[in-house]
Order: sequence, then C-alpha cells, then structure tokens
Amino acid sequence: MSNAEPYLAQDDHAISDAALDTIFRSASTMREWQDKPVSNALLMAIYDLMRWGPTESNITPARFHFVVSKDAKARLEPLLDEGNRKQTMAAPATAIIGYDLDFAATLPILAPRAAESLGKKLAGDPERVKLMATRSAGLQGGYFMIAARALGLDCGPMSGFDNAAVDREFFAGTAIKSYFLCNLGYGVAASVRPRGARLGFDQASKIL
Repeated sequence: MSNAEPYLAQDDHAISDAALDTIFRSASTMREWQDKPVSNALLMAIYDLMRWGPTESNITPARFHFVVSKDAKARLEPLLDEGNRKQTMAAPATAIIGYDLDFAATLPILAPRAAESLGKKLAGDPERVKLMATRSAGLQGGYFMIAARALGLDCGPMSGFDNAAVDREFFAGTAIKSYFLCNLGYGVAASVRPRGARLGFDQASKIL
C-alpha cells in the first residue's frame, strides 16, 4: 500500500485502486479502434448507470443518440471536421450527446415538488433554460464517460463537427441541441498518445 495514498486504507474507501485506474488514471482518449462491436445492451447499460449521477434540481436534459449503423454513420460523416472522420467511422459506436431545451416538460416526473415554481421561472427565460440545460448535460456527459469506462469501454470525446448541421440531421423537429460527440469501443492501446500534463492540487485548488 502506497503511503502517498493513505485514503486507500480507510474503511469507507468505496472502490479498488484498480478501478480508479480504469476510470481515471490509466484511461486515455482513444483515436484508433479495434474491429469489435459494442452491443446495444452495453450501450443501454451505460445509460442505465450514468443516469443516477446528480444534476441541478434533478433535471436530466442530456440526450444520447448512438450512431452505430452504416446508414447513420453515412449521415454523420460529412458533418465532421476532416480530422475526426477516420477515427469516428472506425469506432463501433458514436454517441451524439445533446441537451434538450424542453427539459422542463419532465419536471413533474423528476422534480415534482419544484415543478410548478421552477416551470414558472423558466417560462419566458430562454437564457436560464439554456444555462441549466448545458450545465447539467455537461455533468451527465462526464458521468456517461465514467460509466462507459467502468463497463470496459474506451472513449474518444471530441468537438470538431458542425453543430448546426448535426442538429438538422439528427434532432430536426425537436428542441435538442448537440453538445459533443464521444466515440465508444475497444481502443488500440498502442495508438495512445503520451498523456498530457495536469495541474497539481496547489495549482488548481484551495482548502478554505
């Protein structure tokens, strides 16, 4: 046991150090993929796990469209920046992660005690709607990647696409807007780039 990580010896340490490696320390953004499919059941399992993560007022504005079929990939490919096309077409699945500006419609189910008052505050205040939607969808997108890694998949999150075109192609007739993409599958370990630096605790944090 490393003395540098004494928290691992605490009784309430919830998961193993190996699990922390899997979802954080050893995980890297993948850009090359094995020719190995990701089942629909596994995609459903990712969502079923990540949906329990906390959000503002228990709203769940994130929406996930999984691009898996050849037809769906053909629709997505021309909307990607050139540098993202090869890796995305090779990935077994690509999640289009969006946020639903009509999330207030689900308040009676998700936040019944606050549904009426919060619904009134949001009505006629599009800036607040977008702020809440993007803030909580961003949280959910993070939970999504942690869940995928915890279930054995690699992730390749990225921007680098035409948001407006993706919205027209995949979310037409809805209030859903695309946020970012995440390729999913089993990566080629040898292709991983050297890990970039991270700020240390003293550079990014204070205990007050």
